[in-house]
Amino acid sequence: MKLFGGGKPDHPMADRKEAARILGELPAQDLKAVEELAHWHESISAAEGFKAEERAHRLALVDETAQPRLRKLAREYLAAVRGTRGSRAQENLLWARIHEYWRQAAQAHARCIDGVVQAGKGAEKSVAPMVTGTLRALAQQLKWQHLRYGPIDAAVWGLMNRIVALAEARGIHEARREYLKAALFSASSPDSLLPPELELAERLIAELAPAFTAAPAPAPELPYWIDLGKPMAPARGARPAQPAASVRYIGPGPAHGALQTFIKRVETHKLVPTELKLGADVDPEMLLGVMRHLALYWAPEAPERKHKRHVVSSNLKIAHGFDGVLQALGGGDSLDFGAQGASETWTVENVSAGGFGARAPLARTEWLKVGALIAAQPDGASNWLVGTVRRVSKVSNQEVRVGVQTLSKAPALSQFALRNNTQADGVLLPGAADPSIALRAGVYIPGENLEAKIGDRQHVYMPQGVAARGDDYEIVRFREMVRES
Repeated sequence: MKLFGGGKPDHPMADRKEAARILGELPAQDLKAVEELAHWHESISAAEGFKAEERAHRLALVDETAQPRLRKLAREYLAAVRGTRGSRAQENLLWARIHEYWRQAAQAHARCIDGVVQAGKGAEKSVAPMVTGTLRALAQQLKWQHLRYGPIDAAVWGLMNRIVALAEARGIHEARREYLKAALFSASSPDSLLPPELELAERLIAELAPAFTAAPAPAPELPYWIDLGKPMAPARGARPAQPAASVRYIGPGPAHGALQTFIKRVETHKLVPTELKLGADVDPEMLLGVMRHLALYWAPEAPERKHKRHVVSSNLKIAHGFDGVLQALGGGDSLDFGAQGASETWTVENVSAGGFGARAPLARTEWLKVGALIAAQPDGASNWLVGTVRRVSKVSNQEVRVGVQTLSKAPALSQFALRNNTQADGVLLPGAADPSIALRAGVYIPGENLEAKIGDRQHVYMPQGVAARGDDYEIVRFREMVRES
């Protein structure tokens, strides 16, 4: 009870000038500062006595202060993921602090919206900025979960869907764009992109978002649907929605055509289109790959599988990394189960001519990410196959689902002669087309032929281009010529 009238709430940031002073004296160390800023979100949203517009102002001030530090920490995180800076422990700490900031920010804004709604019409003008602030924070929370391949918290989608339903009811039109950015990001198979590619996809989506579309009825240009009354992410139209007033159909709209135009320009000119405002540091090759990926999942028709899947249940022994593959194929004395690159056991769920899907225990898969090179040996068999990880999705804190593309079912370890009279270990990956060879990263010199003696014949491999790259390997396509010894 305020026995002596109104007055300001009993909170350190009740006064605007004092709030600015406090935020101006944050620790210089970014991780510590972001941790404090997350606590301020929680504190401001829970404090009694703030008027709606004042609470919204303080939360916006905290967000504004946090943004440059969050961007810097995000760059540090991506560098740690690439292995160019920092340790695994530092990578984990960066992720935890950034994700926690966005979790607290989302909860703070959402609590404010609840307060405004309960307060009635006098505070209605404060709802719009709170709604957009909440949606941005929830979208970032989801993005950071995707950067670690999940698990994705369904409760985040539940809150986001409720916020959007509220925005629609109150005519807050600017909320739709924020929501559709998160929805199209989630719908575009982020579990098959590397963290730097995910970051680029988010930036590209933000540039194309003004053309995104939503409607209460299905249409070819709206391939996804979502039920705002449920805690769910967007689903493909192939799984039909149950009729309900809360169902919305969403898609890229004209952005799909614009994206295809940009793809043709990058293919032709090998340059990043300036109107996308992605910056000079973006690699055109990476951008092209990300744009093709988005275009595939934004198309009216869902991507078709090249090979029919068959449900199975069996075990696979897995060796990972270039050294692990070499060792599995006989490049070492034995497969040391305690060493880096050593074997693990996965449970296969389905197989096809092009690869397999499996479940793996999360405890031993810190190395696991899209693009990782593996060797796999079926239970009870003596042969190994070689493949690359194409999809990673953590379904819980104990288990991860993995999709693997098979590169060769008959890989062969070999030594290849280089132009400078040195020898390099490699793995020959025979297939239906020209053979490919997996080499340690940095060994291959563009344009250089490789030679290997196989049996009584000398094999010459003339390069046709790099097919894939990973942290520790390159796979190069070659045309093979055989000459008698």
